[in-house]
Amino acid sequence: MQKTKIYSAKKIYTMNPCRPIVSHVAVKEGKILGAGSLEELASWGEFDLDDTFNEKVIMPGFVEGHAHTMEGTLWRKVYLGWFDRTDPSGKTWPGLKSINEIIERLSAAEKELSNEDLPLSGWSIDPIYMDNQRISRQALDQVSRTRPIGVLHASGHILNVNSKGLELAGLLKKGINHPGIPIGNDGYPTGELYGPDAMTPVGKHVGFDRSMTDCDEQGLRDYARLCVRAGVTTCTDLAARLTEESVSMMLRVTGEANFPACIVPLKVFFGMSPKDLVEFVKEIQTLSTERLRLGRIKAVLDGSIQGFSARLNWPGYFNGSPNGLWYTSPEQLLELYSLALENNLQIHTHTNGDQATQLAIETLEAVLKVHPSFDHRFTLQHCQLASTAQFRKMSKLGMCVNLFANHHYYWGDEHYRLTVGPERAERMNACRTALDANVNMAIHSDAPITPLAPLFTAWCAVNRLTVSERVQGEHEKISIEEAMFAITLGAAYTLHMDHEIGSIEIGKRADFAILEDDPFEAKPVDLKNIAVWGTVQSGRIFEADNLS
Repeated sequence: MQKTKIYSAKKIYTMNPCRPIVSHVAVKEGKILGAGSLEELASWGEFDLDDTFNEKVIMPGFVEGHAHTMEGTLWRKVYLGWFDRTDPSGKTWPGLKSINEIIERLSAAEKELSNEDLPLSGWSIDPIYMDNQRISRQALDQVSRTRPIGVLHASGHILNVNSKGLELAGLLKKGINHPGIPIGNDGYPTGELYGPDAMTPVGKHVGFDRSMTDCDEQGLRDYARLCVRAGVTTCTDLAARLTEESVSMMLRVTGEANFPACIVPLKVFFGMSPKDLVEFVKEIQTLSTERLRLGRIKAVLDGSIQGFSARLNWPGYFNGSPNGLWYTSPEQLLELYSLALENNLQIHTHTNGDQATQLAIETLEAVLKVHPSFDHRFTLQHCQLASTAQFRKMSKLGMCVNLFANHHYYWGDEHYRLTVGPERAERMNACRTALDANVNMAIHSDAPITPLAPLFTAWCAVNRLTVSERVQGEHEKISIEEAMFAITLGAAYTLHMDHEIGSIEIGKRADFAILEDDPFEAKPVDLKNIAVWGTVQSGRIFEADNLS
């Protein structure tokens, strides 16, 4: 039997209201034996006292309720984002500020590819920062006309490809009529593809077959390293294909002795009927382990606001762009919600625009009348433009919400100026309104859309600053305490895992974020600067600067 280990710390925040701050925590067999004073914990019997964290601050391990492990795989492609970004090894890549810089980095990467048949893949481009200039197939043809090239937008909802990529997919021709495939003045596709229906057939030719939604084996290990650097001990993979092959791979990798996180992948509703999807998810749910939790579904109703593919209520987009795309029809959603509730399965639903949010609310309300459920915890993900009335309705229906706090920083200025206008931009990602309406709330990064960093996410929700350092939506700010709850117990609740993780209390998994400073005593503006030493996951210690 494993001996009890008691850790001391400068301060331990438990998120347990009966004893919120303690000096020591006892761990045995990967679980929390108790939290309190050394004298109290010593009464459990023989123990070893460990002062590794004596000068650190311990919090419950952070829970990232909306991210994608594909970021681990994407880092083996060419980073093309506007902002500087750190990879799993700790190297920081400078952001690119023009289409010319994007073409230059792609051209340099293309010269390093020895095999002429290999595709060239890049990720995280964001035209909205470049006066919304589009990257056409002709622009990518400057890099190569013979090698297939694909670059994924930061939103993950748009893919740009060159002529060779279109040719291999059979789309370099006139006469195409598809809402996700814009046509140029020459009658041919522009090379910009919107939504999974248009992106998926081309993605496999330009290096985005698996990594558009899934990671591979190396990618999963690399992503777990990012988790440690961010203090994350439990992380979702919120749009995984979860084939039999990928489930087998994830079981194997997460089962490795030194894998440092619990991954919670959700099977995305795409390419299967609702009935087949529910049956498949029920089947794989039985395969769940301590570090791989299966058995949840992700539905996607619309696209992204900055990509103008989200579904907005009247009056629509501020700049007059046409309304976005429905990725799931109302009929499909109704059938999926019905079958899921009938089979006691949870669904997380992507809704960026308020019209998509309304569809999800109305559909669940109708289904609950037929299949009542008192603890379904259906969660709306992003839910960026939800109104006060919509939050009140969510509360009545027992829904949860996971708001995209990071989005406000990265795209807030552009939403104010271009996509939705001042009034709606100031209410986006309305954390204060959600909490005041008694909606259980988490906040998230949507990595790789923005970097995985829960303390930064908390900073975004607390300060409501845009990239131009302008406060946008003063009335929607929340406190540091509320933000810390959202990235621990709040997120755990949305996953039906709050009985296991999210707080430091007896019987729960020994998952801790080890911090260099105290977030509760920090000035709100300094919250994002608190360094993460590493994590403890199921009682195993992982130091960020010493990862194998």
